Amino acid sequence: MTLWPDLKLLPHFNPELSAENAPPEVIALREAIGQADAVLICTPEYVYSIPSGLKNVVEWCVATTILTDKPVAIITASAGGQKGHEELQLIMRTLGASLSEETCLLIQGIKGKIDERGEFKDEETGKIFRRFVDSLRRSLQPE
Repeated sequence: MTLWPDLKLLPHFNPELSAENAPPEVIALREAIGQADAVLICTPEYVYSIPSGLKNVVEWCVATTILTDKPVAIITASAGGQKGHEELQLIMRTLGASLSEETCLLIQGIKGKIDERGEFKDEETGKIFRRFVDSLRRSLQPE
């Protein structure tokens, strides 16, 4: 598993550089996505949308086909999260990513469901999360 925690280090999207002459940080991100078996996006919701850093990543990927047929799993963990969760699913489907209801998880009220160590203190959410992980694993197995 490769984590990409520093989305803020990517330059602001520039459509003039997107298809050709992309910055090195963008090329590295695109290569990592292209080589990955799957992409897992875990995000909060901001103002009923996805965070700007995540939107920036998506914009850098639009001029490519790296997400086409790529297995993608989404976790939206937020106070509410429904609108941002729906928006991200729509964006990923628009880019041709492969995702299903089983690989999309909305965790509402996240602050009350995990402890300071990041472990689930809400048993039902833990069960739902484990089913999500199992679904992601199954999506990666050859048929």
